[in-house]
Amino acid sequence: MASRTNKIRPIRKPITNRDQSEFEPCWALLRDAMTDIHLQNAGRLSFEQLYRASYKIVLRKKGALLYERVRDFEQEWFRDHIMPNIAALITKNLINISLLQHPGSSSHERREMGEKFLRGIRDSWTDHNRSMNMIADVLMYLDRVYTLETKQPSLFAVTIGLFRNNVLRSHIGAAAEDIEQDFVVFDILCAVILDLINMERDGDIINRNLVRKITAMLESLYETDDEIENHRLYLTLFEPRYLEASTEFYRKECEKLVQEANCSTWLRHAQRRLNEERERCGTTLSIMTTDKIASVVEKELIEAKLDVFLAMEGSGLKPMIDNDRLDDLSILYQLISRVDSTKSALKVILQRRVRELGLEIEKALKNTDFSVAGAATGDGEEAGEAAEKAKPQTLNPAQQQTAAAIKWVDDVLQLKDKFDRILSDCFCDDLLLQSAITRSFSDFINSFNRSSEYVSLFIDDNLKRGIKTKTEAEVDAVLDKAIVLLRYLTDRDMFERYYQKHLAKRLLHRKSEIHTEKEMVSRMKSEMGNHFTSKFEGMFKDMELSKDLTDNYRDHIASLGDADYKTVDLNINVLTTNNWPPEVMGGGTSKGEGAKPDCFYPPEIKRLQESFYKYYLKDRSGRVLTWVSSAGNADIKCVFPKVPGKETGPLSKERRYELNVSTYGMIVLMLFNDLVDGESLSFDEIQAKTNIPAPELMRTLTSLSSVPKCRVLLKEPATKNVKNTDKFSYNAQFVSKAIRIKAPVISSISKVEGDEERKETERKNDQTRAHVIDAAVVRIMKQRKLLAHTKLVNEVISQLMGRFKPDVPLIKKRIEDLLAREYLERVEGDSSTYRYLA
Repeated sequence: MASRTNKIRPIRKPITNRDQSEFEPCWALLRDAMTDIHLQNAGRLSFEQLYRASYKIVLRKKGALLYERVRDFEQEWFRDHIMPNIAALITKNLINISLLQHPGSSSHERREMGEKFLRGIRDSWTDHNRSMNMIADVLMYLDRVYTLETKQPSLFAVTIGLFRNNVLRSHIGAAAEDIEQDFVVFDILCAVILDLINMERDGDIINRNLVRKITAMLESLYETDDEIENHRLYLTLFEPRYLEASTEFYRKECEKLVQEANCSTWLRHAQRRLNEERERCGTTLSIMTTDKIASVVEKELIEAKLDVFLAMEGSGLKPMIDNDRLDDLSILYQLISRVDSTKSALKVILQRRVRELGLEIEKALKNTDFSVAGAATGDGEEAGEAAEKAKPQTLNPAQQQTAAAIKWVDDVLQLKDKFDRILSDCFCDDLLLQSAITRSFSDFINSFNRSSEYVSLFIDDNLKRGIKTKTEAEVDAVLDKAIVLLRYLTDRDMFERYYQKHLAKRLLHRKSEIHTEKEMVSRMKSEMGNHFTSKFEGMFKDMELSKDLTDNYRDHIASLGDADYKTVDLNINVLTTNNWPPEVMGGGTSKGEGAKPDCFYPPEIKRLQESFYKYYLKDRSGRVLTWVSSAGNADIKCVFPKVPGKETGPLSKERRYELNVSTYGMIVLMLFNDLVDGESLSFDEIQAKTNIPAPELMRTLTSLSSVPKCRVLLKEPATKNVKNTDKFSYNAQFVSKAIRIKAPVISSISKVEGDEERKETERKNDQTRAHVIDAAVVRIMKQRKLLAHTKLVNEVISQLMGRFKPDVPLIKKRIEDLLAREYLERVEGDSSTYRYLA
């Protein structure tokens, strides 16, 4: 049987005071260590020993007592060791200068006194911050266990916050006995920093590093020990005062600039201030304030008086544009972009200035004398360029108007280049400003009632003269400019009418390069669509087919072996009536005038016409050919025999020339083959024998009898203008240095229309527009079947805006006409709604 032995254990001592007896030695050790840390004698301390002491206290559940003891110790340290030093920094002089802003002290004195105060605050903060970091490391276990369990602020947050409570929020004390208002140390601190910043703004040099230490301190301190991120003292106390003071500073500075400076100075000053504030936030204050202080500068220094600066006489936006101050415009765009995303102030002035400059171009055109020009502007001058190239040339009224048209377009293009350069170099190709400028150009261009005609004349002038001497890049530049102008036009159908007429003359008289013409039309097609260029392409096709037709006809003549046909070489252009303008096809040019009557061709030409007509109809039955004598030209071989009695000089021998004249010129000259020497023909006799219309005959006789270079006829009397009573005879003494002579085709000069001609052109264009509107209304109604009046008008305008801007009254008139012609009908019971009738 087993037995259990019993042990007698000693009685344990009571442990009621054990924790307390262990706490005090540990606290004494920690207190002494904290004192050494504050006195910067921490080199002899043992971190392990101190950590073990705090560990024991927390382990014995005395964390709360230790937490309170540390806080109380730090408060006592502030009271006994730190606050006396802070109080010594605060003098009455400092209060008077910083808070009360008493005058009489220099900026140097204020800076020295303020920086001394800041250095004292900085030193106290640096010592306290370093000490609190070391103490927090020693008491790390307290934060890890006690503060987490009790959800209290960390010991570091509590002790570091003591600087806020005991220093920054402490009252000034004895130095402010005479001041009724109750100030705290932070008020002085903030006032000193703001004063230093204003000194720097005024050009003084301050200790940026010192100010940065203070603002970094404010970033590290919070309103409470809970350390909420948005409750940093820098954000809640300093920054609002800084922004308020800066607002007042820049408001006064802006008022001063308005009174004393110009717009250019203001621009550079505002730009410099923005850069300074951005740099100040990065080096002296805090990057958290960068956007906020920039907003203050933008509002007070830029936006507040923007309209005043832009309108300044001699330096505002208008002089900047006129004088090409690109640097100023670039800065202005940058500043305005910061305060107004729509850039409305800049847009309004830009648009107004574009229109003003456009009207100035029109006004200057009226005041310019175009009676003398050094460059050729028409075919007549081209004919005489070899003899009179170096002389100032007198322009006739038609040529003067054409020169005015070219000048207007050139000036508009120069203005466009000017604003394009501003837009790209200064405004960063801003789309809002680009649209505004484009609208302004369109407004003033279309307000000029001859813009469509002038643009067509500009293209005509450039394609007729100088293209051969230009490089491919230069040709592209000319074509691009033409397309730019075309984009601005709203009455594109008017431009189409003028361009068709000018293109026809260039093609028929071979005044331009065909590949350049096609390139121009190709660009128009890309910009405007197929409908816009269909007639132009038809004209090109006619010219190509005519070339093949001429070659085939020549082969046909050669195969006949008929000598009579070989005396005349025929080059034929067969033109489709719908593609070519009525003016070229022999139609009337004024209201009520029908087709021009057929002239009487010489027998040789008549036989040739009949021969070609038979050849043409052989494979094309049913076609009708009408000879357009006003549009052709001819090369005539002229023989001038020796003049009797002349033994020396050019007249002493036979002279042979090849003369290029219009078809009418050919018919007139061939009349003189049958005249004997000394005989003449009167104007009326020539007209009776040729049936050439009187205006055309006058122009033809003028080119053959008045232009020195090709004066193959003599006129009696020898005046410049041709009259019905004049007589004409063969000029037997005609001499020319050139073998090939081109007589000016006066009727082919591209000139600006007169008032009556323009009215007739507008009348014809209105007729065409009426047909276009009819087609659009029918097309829309055929698709919709039923449509309200307002919607129908809007859709018609929308569809036709690419060609012209339809007038609402005209649309209403065409709708009424379609109702009368029973294409549409009004819906019964709703007169504002239409129904399509199939």
